[in-house]
Formats: sequence, C-alpha cells, structure tokens
Amino acid sequence: MLISAAGLIVDIEPEYDMLLSRLLPFRCDKSTKADIVIHLGKEFFLQKQKKLSHLTAEECEYIYTGEAFYRELIMHDGFLLHASAVALDGEAFLFSARSGTGKSTHTHLWLDYFKDRAKIINDDKPAIRLIDGKIFACGTPWSGKTDESINEQIPLKAIAYIIRSKENHISKATPQNAIKHILDQTLRPNGRDSMQKLLTLLDKLLSNISVFELHCDISEEAVRVAYGGMAD
Repeated sequence: MLISAAGLIVDIEPEYDMLLSRLLPFRCDKSTKADIVIHLGKEFFLQKQKKLSHLTAEECEYIYTGEAFYRELIMHDGFLLHASAVALDGEAFLFSARSGTGKSTHTHLWLDYFKDRAKIINDDKPAIRLIDGKIFACGTPWSGKTDESINEQIPLKAIAYIIRSKENHISKATPQNAIKHILDQTLRPNGRDSMQKLLTLLDKLLSNISVFELHCDISEEAVRVAYGGMAD
C-alpha cells in the first residue's frame, strides 16, 4: 500500500485495522517509487506485544510503524515534534509540552475561538519538514491516541512550548531553551550521521522560525495571548 505523507511516498503494508483506518486518508494510488519503505511484518508486532502486555498487537503496529517512519524522515529533511499542530489562515502554529500539560486542550481552544479559520494538522506527532527551502508542519497517519490529522503540508509560522500557569503571558525562548524544548520532544536518531542531520535541521529551523514559551491557563484569553505573540 502506498501513502503520501509529509510530501513523501511511503510503502507500508498494514496488518491490523487500527493502522489501516489511519492510513486510508493518506492513500496514494499513483504507481511510483517509494521514498520510505516500512515492512515490519506481523511477527514483529506479536513479539513486541509479548514484551508490552499492556498493549495489543495492533497498538504495537501503530506505534512501531510510526517510529519507523519518523526515523527515516530525518534523512528526508524532516523530524517529529511531539506537539499539537493547528493551522490558522494558512499558517501552522505548533504547541509542544510535557505529556499531560494540555497541548490538545489549547489547540482545541483555538478551534472554538477562530471557528472555521482554524483546523488541526496533527494532534500529537506532526512532522516538521524542509521542502524547497521552506519549513512546513505536516500531517501524518500517526497522531497519538486521537485520530486527528490531515494530509496537508502547511507553512510553519511559530512554535510554543506550553508551561501551565495561572496567568497568561508569552515570550521568546532563549536559543538554549528553544533547542532543549525541541530535543526533549522529538525522536533522537540512533546513528551519528542521523543526529548530525537533525542538528543541521534544527539550526535551519531556529534561524527561520521563532520558538516561544507560553505560560497559560485553559481559557479564551490564553488563545488571544498566544496568537498575539506568535503571529507578529
């Protein structure tokens, strides 16, 4: 089965319905050479499930095919950011944070506030990719627990790292904090060459895209503060 995700053609054969249902919106009917091939096999997922008894085999398939995709993505000028990505008026805004902080809650407040002007790109694992010299936030079939992702590549405007607070304010992250926030929320490559590739991509990202620290609660005011700081 061929799919198109993050501007790449991926050859992947789903074994279970969970992955298949997430792949279908990304299906590509063109007969063309794949950029990425993911053929792990049912036995691989069954072996993983034996070690991870809290997961089903189909959940293992979903998790490990996603990991395989994002590990290959680095060689195609892209990487994973654990974030919730929302598009507004044709620009992408990404909100990253530690698990449980409220990334999805915040982006869904954007949907409530901006209505039809906004849409979710990927609710948990968007791809960030350099395409023709420009940086895009991309939907993929792998979106965490929720099935909220679209097969689009949207120019990236800004990234915010959420810090839960009783007061709402936003400021640009220092270069050191920006790098730390991103490295803490991405899949670090195993090989030296891949790691160097990631660091080169991060350098290009931080040279062109602002990274903010957003201290916020769960409110409409948090959306106004976030947008006011990130859209300038």
